[in-house]
Amino acid sequence: MGDARVQQVIEQSVLTVAKAVEDKLDEEIATLEKLDLDDLEALRERRLQQLKKAAERKSRWAALGHGEYTEIVEKDFFAAVKASERVVCHFYRENWPCKVMDKHLSLLAKQHMETRFLKIHAEKSPFLTEKLKIVVLPTLALIKKPRSTIILTEILEWGLQVGFDELGGSDEFSMEELEERLAKSQVIALEGSHRSRLVL
Repeated sequence: MGDARVQQVIEQSVLTVAKAVEDKLDEEIATLEKLDLDDLEALRERRLQQLKKAAERKSRWAALGHGEYTEIVEKDFFAAVKASERVVCHFYRENWPCKVMDKHLSLLAKQHMETRFLKIHAEKSPFLTEKLKIVVLPTLALIKKPRSTIILTEILEWGLQVGFDELGGSDEFSMEELEERLAKSQVIALEGSHRSRLVL
């Protein structure tokens, strides 16, 4: 008898939720049906302005080098960081773990126009590596610029001696794992139900 009662409570809960969702949809449909031509034109115009603004922003990012994984020299670092709101900079040398990171970052750069992806040869950049206290390679400098202040949010060192702990413990991490980690630091935007969304 107890199982039947539980089943009845579950069914009642499901029906209540379904009714609430149906009522909400009916309300939205009624609102849409009440729209006249002027309202629809205003909605259309607002959407066109949003699309235009997004296209302008994307064009501006492309002009700054967003969408590409670019190697720069030490003297260009500060200018590149000042020009973009979000930067991921890979400090590398010619070794296997850095090549794995390169592969993933070059793909992510194409997918995340909102962020500038750079790489700097650490051994040829003694000033920066000393200033940023970079000792383990690969290292990512994650930089966000709210308003006019540049903030180095994190230095992520992923050398083999560290064990790539934040990316599954090996240098065989997936691009998705790296993407999730960068999103956690809010230097890239991820869309989806289980992912945080960065406002651009």
